[in-house]
Amino acid sequence: MDEFGPEAFTPELGAAEAQRVKELYAAGILRQIWLRGDLPGAAILWEAASEAEVRAAIESLPIYKAGMLELMVLTELKPYPGFAK
Repeated sequence: MDEFGPEAFTPELGAAEAQRVKELYAAGILRQIWLRGDLPGAAILWEAASEAEVRAAIESLPIYKAGMLELMVLTELKPYPGFAK
């Protein structure tokens, strides 16, 4: 989000965010995470029984709680059937 400069992402916030990401990964809901190469942000692959469960996980992230996370796309993915045969 443009209104937050680099100074808003303090070492403390970064450490808290990393810790929460590790917890969500250990819990199995956060499956993979990549930093974007084109602009600040991340792409996250979640695995959950419902969208509500994913949204609750996102809302537990420190940068979300700080109002510094913009959710650009949240979409359901389905298995690719080509590997089943």
